[in-house]
Amino acid sequence: MPTRPIGSFTQDWEPVTLQKSKPKSQVLRDQKSVTQALRSGAQVQTIKKYDGGSNKKPPATAVYARKLDEAAEPGSFDKVGLEVRQLIQKARLGKKMSQAELGKLVNERTQVVQEYENGKAVPNQAVLAKMERVLGVKLRGKIHK
Repeated sequence: MPTRPIGSFTQDWEPVTLQKSKPKSQVLRDQKSVTQALRSGAQVQTIKKYDGGSNKKPPATAVYARKLDEAAEPGSFDKVGLEVRQLIQKARLGKKMSQAELGKLVNERTQVVQEYENGKAVPNQAVLAKMERVLGVKLRGKIHK
């Protein structure tokens, strides 16, 4: 059974005063409250902000950021050259294999072989090395005919 603490208990009968909270800044900027304050004769402070209310914004950030990106990174990557494309195709046809078969032998998808032969692929040295080994043709470095 719980025990009561030892000592005297007192009650506080002092009055408590509650005050209204201050209005929020959004309410103070509301047009109705500003008009009401002007009518009642209260002081209203107005501040003209720089470029406030104008519809003209300088496109500086977007333009400068785009120019910076273009200067730092090339717009497009180099694709497979015409000589390399032709060498891959001739060697593959010389060995009488399809693009799918070449893809399986070099451990790549058929689509990768198609992109290399069409000149749409960005050259990857590892893939070119695999193709060199399977086809027996030099595809990297200076190509001698």
